[in-house]
Amino acid sequence: MTTDEPAIDVLSAAALRAHAASLHGLLADAILDNASVGYVWPLDEGAVAASWRDWIGEVERGERIVLAAREGLAEVAGCVHLVPCGKPNQPHRADVQKLLVHRRFRGRGLGRALMDAVEGHALALGRTLLVLDTRTGSAAETLYRRAGWTPFGVVPGFALDPDGTPADCTFFWKRLDATGARQPPQGAS
Repeated sequence: MTTDEPAIDVLSAAALRAHAASLHGLLADAILDNASVGYVWPLDEGAVAASWRDWIGEVERGERIVLAAREGLAEVAGCVHLVPCGKPNQPHRADVQKLLVHRRFRGRGLGRALMDAVEGHALALGRTLLVLDTRTGSAAETLYRRAGWTPFGVVPGFALDPDGTPADCTFFWKRLDATGARQPPQGAS
C-alpha cells in the first residue's frame, strides 16, 4: 500500500458503532455488487443493520475481531473479520470472513493489505491455521490464491448469489508460522 491509502486498524465495539453508517454502506455495496456474502436481493436494510449489531455483540464478547481500512477519519473503505475458534481442541484455528472492499476503493491493493493484516493479527493471537471460503471464480478467489492460500475443495451450489443464482464455493486454508510465512502441507517437501 502507498502512504496515501487508509491505515488498517482493529475496531472496538465502540468504534464499530461510531462507523455504523459506513460499515452498513460497505456491506450493502458488496450485496448490490452481487457478492456472495450471505444475502439475496432485494437488499434488506434491516438485515444488514442486524448483522452489524450481531457482529458488534460478538466483538464485545471477544468472539470476533474486525479489522478495517478507513479513508480519512470517517469512511470505512474495507474490512475483514477474524473469528477465532472457541473449541477447546482448536485454540490454534480461526476463520477469516467478510473480506469487503467498497467498489470506490478497489484496485489499490486494499484487499491484499487487509488479508496481510488479518493474518498478522491471527498470528499475534496464536492462531496459526486459518480457513475461509469464497465464491468459485471470484476476484477474491484469485486474491487468496496469490496470497498463498491452499484450496481444499469446491462445493457445487453451496450458496446463492444475491441475484439468486446458485454459486459454487471454494474452501481454503493457510498455515502461518512465527514469521507469518505459509507452511507447506504435511507430507509436502
